[in-house]
Amino acid sequence: MALVLGSLLLLGLCKNTFSGGQASSTDAPKAWNYELPATNYETQDSHKAGPIGILFELVHIFLYVVQPHDFPEDTLKNVIRKALESKINYDEPETVLLGLKIAYYEAGIILCSLLGLLFIILMPLVGYFFCMCRCCNKCGGEMHQRQKENGPFLRKCFAISLLVICIIISIGIFYGFVANHQVRTRIKRSRKLTDSNFKDLRTLLNETPEQIKYILAQYNTTKDKAFLDLNSINSVLGGRILDRLRPNIIPVLDEIKSMATAIKETKEALENMNSTLKSLHQQSTQLSSSLTSVKTSLRGSLNDPLCSVRPTSETCNSIRLSLNQLNSNPELRQLPLVDTELNNVNNVLKTDLGGLVQQDYQSLNDIPDRVQSQTTSVVAGVKKVLNSIGSDINNVTQRLPIQDILSEFSGYVNNTESYMQRHLPTWEEYDSYWWLGGLVICSLLTLIVIFYYLGLLCGVCGYDRHATPTTRGCVSNTGGVFLMVGVGLSFLFCWILMIIVVLTFVVGANVEKLICEPYMSKELFRVLDTPRLLNEDWEYYLSGKLFNKSKIKLTFEQVYSDCKNNRGTYGTLHLENSFNISERLNINEHTESISNELENLKVNFNIFLLGAAGRKNLQDFAACGIDRMNYDTYLAQTGKSPAGVNLLSFAYDLEAKANRLPPGNLRNSLKRDAQTIKTIHQQRVLPIEQSLSTIYQSVKILQRTSSGLLERVTRILTSLDFAQNFITNNISSVIIEETKKYGRTITGYFEHYLQWIEFSIREKVASCKPVATALDTAVDVFLCSYVIDPLNLFWFGIGKATVFLLPALIFAVKLAKYYRRMDSEDVYDDVETIPMKNMENGNNGYHKDHLYGIHNPVMTSPSQH
Repeated sequence: MALVLGSLLLLGLCKNTFSGGQASSTDAPKAWNYELPATNYETQDSHKAGPIGILFELVHIFLYVVQPHDFPEDTLKNVIRKALESKINYDEPETVLLGLKIAYYEAGIILCSLLGLLFIILMPLVGYFFCMCRCCNKCGGEMHQRQKENGPFLRKCFAISLLVICIIISIGIFYGFVANHQVRTRIKRSRKLTDSNFKDLRTLLNETPEQIKYILAQYNTTKDKAFLDLNSINSVLGGRILDRLRPNIIPVLDEIKSMATAIKETKEALENMNSTLKSLHQQSTQLSSSLTSVKTSLRGSLNDPLCSVRPTSETCNSIRLSLNQLNSNPELRQLPLVDTELNNVNNVLKTDLGGLVQQDYQSLNDIPDRVQSQTTSVVAGVKKVLNSIGSDINNVTQRLPIQDILSEFSGYVNNTESYMQRHLPTWEEYDSYWWLGGLVICSLLTLIVIFYYLGLLCGVCGYDRHATPTTRGCVSNTGGVFLMVGVGLSFLFCWILMIIVVLTFVVGANVEKLICEPYMSKELFRVLDTPRLLNEDWEYYLSGKLFNKSKIKLTFEQVYSDCKNNRGTYGTLHLENSFNISERLNINEHTESISNELENLKVNFNIFLLGAAGRKNLQDFAACGIDRMNYDTYLAQTGKSPAGVNLLSFAYDLEAKANRLPPGNLRNSLKRDAQTIKTIHQQRVLPIEQSLSTIYQSVKILQRTSSGLLERVTRILTSLDFAQNFITNNISSVIIEETKKYGRTITGYFEHYLQWIEFSIREKVASCKPVATALDTAVDVFLCSYVIDPLNLFWFGIGKATVFLLPALIFAVKLAKYYRRMDSEDVYDDVETIPMKNMENGNNGYHKDHLYGIHNPVMTSPSQH
């Protein structure tokens, strides 16, 4: 029932569907970032037996020993073919050969069953004759014990053997109790497991429409992304074009901009230098005039009569000799002006080179805006196409057969759930009967083994080695009685127990070997998938049954495996031939329509770098003459003093010499002249030095600007020509390439999305894993784990206990003689007498040192006489 129920669940999902070709790969491209929300199911994928699994494995090992043959696929196929025939002729050689193959495969089970049947037949007969024999004082029924020398040894051997056998029987009974308890507890869990499976199936039914809605909702995300790129075509497409042009144009423009800055700096330096030179000429003339005046004043002061008198004359002569140093630097007035170079630079600046460069920068930066203005109509057309694609996708998903399949499957699930709800109480009731019957069987065996244990306990504890067989105590006698009660119960019930063991063994072993094990290894599915097995007109039964297209390779194993791997219903059932999602979505058609619209995307613009005026401007600057100026002349003068001597030192020296003169007009006159020289230094020399510093800085600027000027201009013009050639020759190809890339980006969004739709519908939507889980629950969990495993453990334990009842009753009968109180025993009067009771079978009897107070010479050693 469980296997049929699971198969019906699997077929119910497939009912009234259409099949197709091979399934696509279940692996989505790694670049895909769409993902359906995960569906969580309650039922676990695998079932674990827990610690009791060790006992189940022990039974499986026993079954492998009994039935070591591989799963008989060919034999089972022939059996199915014969079963499907309208009339079976059992006399045909083929049928006979098939029967022999079945017998060969079932040899181990048949042999064990025959042994069980032999046990069932012989044990009642043996018990009957054994009872009759004992009633006739035979077979140990006579309450007389023969006395033997090895009696104590035999008693101990019989007791130990019986104890060991009882322990083995107890282990078997324990297996039976455990198996019976497992059936009880696991069947109770079956309702929860059933509810869990149906909950998962309903989750599958409820989540599928939500998954389709989610897929449709992702179109808006994709469309919004495409619309964002379309609305931002200026930054996307225009930015890409601009990025392609920048590396070839911007460096040239930056150099030209740097050159324009250098021209302005050159003009400023020339202006500063020219004005400073003019000022320097004037300041140098004024310095010369001032120095001449002060020399005239000093000579007049030195004509004083005091200068002819010693020692004043020496000081005056010294001053007179130093007057020749009071001269200005005549070369300062000879430094040439830079009017010519300045006029040339001013002529260069008549053309605004910086403005031209800025216009070129602006032309590049205007590319995105030009793209935006030239593509307005194309963008509108692409948006219209994208909106129409959304309608097409919605129509395709609405026509998917998955919805119809799940609608019918929903009714089938409802019917199955109702069936389960109606019959589960009945199954639980049957389980109660099973549990009660198992409990009775295990209790009966427990009762028998308890009698044996009590017999051993009372016999061992109550046995008195000094007591004679006729004088044994009550406890020892009770032990013997318990043993015989156990023997009687063993004969009475063991054959009935063996009937139960044989029946459960045949059923459990065959179900385990023919259903459970091949189901786990999928060999059972491969049998069902054999071409033309279940229907000779159909190559593949499942596709022929469901779709009437038997040549489509749709197999039970493939459907089960795909469902087990959480694959979608569309891919699992090969629906692409009847409803080809690839053709309906028509990715190429949609992307082609987008591409056709984007082919109308025409962007045209021209860029002329700098122009002829700018080029001439650069050439004029190179020829302005600043690179031919004699900068060394200017630098040489900037390093010299404006006067022939340091006027400030000269004034201090003059003042010191005047102080050595006696007070008077000469002294005062010289001090005034010294102060005048200080004033000349402050008012004339310092400004000249400042002007020379300005000239020095301007010269350095001009040197830096003019250094390699011609080569720089030549290089800039060469780079400018290269950049212009690049624009002229490559601007069209750059625009075309970037336009195509932009188009591929837009179409890529939807191609990506449509591929994801196809992948999701084929591999993810309505994943049939709950169906495979339900089938696993029905077969692997309910039938095999909940029913067959405990059933096999039950017959394994009970069978072992029942088989060992046979040696147990033999040893119990033997041992009872040593525990029970006898009615008579072997007695000797003296050394030469024979037993008072006639001996049977030549037995000399049991001898003790003293019997009933009579000396027994047989057991007396020579040392005692």
